[in-house]
Amino acid sequence: MKRGTWDEFYLGLACHWALHRSKDPSTKCGAIIVRPDRTQAGAGYNGFPRGVDDSPELYDDRTAKYARVVHAEVNAILNSKDPSLQGYTIYVWPFMTCERCAANIIQVGITRVVTPPATTSQIERWGDSFKIAMEMYAQAGVTVDVIGAATCAKTPAEAVGRGARAGAGKGAGALINSDWENHG
Repeated sequence: MKRGTWDEFYLGLACHWALHRSKDPSTKCGAIIVRPDRTQAGAGYNGFPRGVDDSPELYDDRTAKYARVVHAEVNAILNSKDPSLQGYTIYVWPFMTCERCAANIIQVGITRVVTPPATTSQIERWGDSFKIAMEMYAQAGVTVDVIGAATCAKTPAEAVGRGARAGAGKGAGALINSDWENHG
């Protein structure tokens, strides 16, 4: 079996957290924060705060859900016990961060975001938010690497090895996918 890159591994782990921890029936998100030495510093998924009723009825009510949900990226930041996240990388699944999460990522000193490319439907739904996040990352000097396929594997092992590195290393100006220019 081919061993994937560290980026593929941690993106696959973010995928795993999304699939196996998030209770959101419509959008399952995961995030992993990694230290410069490639060890994990934090993990999170989109969900309600600890101790808050998270019954399926609340997730099915979009207004109730949006009022309660903590995004995966913020949960990963809050779950990290490191005193500083300066220079760390965050892996997010299944798409680019929103602008609010970008603000939090920038504020804690994370300097690299790794994400799979967004699909056309994701861009249609969240493209404005992705665009603002990308602008913020560019202004703050945060690198954004877009790698892998836009579909989530059923297991992290399936996700590893799918990384075609679409746009990797092109920084915050990298296209999310070929449809970005048509929607942004």
